[in-house]
Amino acid sequence: MKKIVLLCASGMSTSILVKKMKEAAAAAGKDYEIAAYSASEAATKAADADAVLLGPQIRFSKDKIAAELPGVPVEAIDMRMYGRMDGKGTVELAEKIMKG
Repeated sequence: MKKIVLLCASGMSTSILVKKMKEAAAAAGKDYEIAAYSASEAATKAADADAVLLGPQIRFSKDKIAAELPGVPVEAIDMRMYGRMDGKGTVELAEKIMKG
C-alpha cells in the first residue's frame, strides 16, 4: 500500500482534503494510506511516505522539508486545487510524483 502524506501549518486544514482524496482513491479502486500532519512532524510522520504533498501555505518550506526526507518526493499542492478541495486532482499529483 502506498502512503501519501499531506503537510500543512497545523495539520488541520488538510483534513478535509484527505477525506476527499480517500473518496477519490476508493472510487478509482486504489488502496492508498492518506494522512495529514503538521509540517513540524515531517521527519517522524513522513519519513516512510511514498509521496509528500505540502499545503500552499507552507510551500516556501519545500526545500527544507525535502532535506528532512531524503528519497521521498515532495511537492506543493496548487493553490487552486487546494482551494477547491480537489481530491481526485490531488491524488493524481501524488501519483505523478511517485512515478518520478
